[in-house]
Amino acid sequence: MLRACLALCAVLSVSACKKDDAKSPPATPSTFAPSGGSAATPDGPRRVTVEASKEGYAPDQIPGKPGEKLVLVFTRTADSSCLAQLKTPDGKLVDLPLNKPVEVAVTVPQSGQLGFACGMDMFHGAIVAQPAG
Repeated sequence: MLRACLALCAVLSVSACKKDDAKSPPATPSTFAPSGGSAATPDGPRRVTVEASKEGYAPDQIPGKPGEKLVLVFTRTADSSCLAQLKTPDGKLVDLPLNKPVEVAVTVPQSGQLGFACGMDMFHGAIVAQPAG
């Protein structure tokens, strides 16, 4: 009798796992480009992935066409209080939680560059206008 109960439990648990697997949605690929990458979207601004690591921002120079709209996707990968906040080009402080992407919309200046930095102003980066050519 005990063997029959154990066998029945084993069969039910295996079939329950199969049913749960069938209901699970398929895994979706990440929508973020690898570190330093950028991706143009047909309907919106270009997205640029920026990693905030113990070495600073990568990339730290982001070229763009004058007036181009960008979405910078910052991901902090270092457990550093210095990188826990980002000072945006307009001077606002944005929290960067560890390993969670944070989007910051910017417009490439007509000429020159716009800077960004960590909350303690130790690490820097810039959006750089590229001359038409």
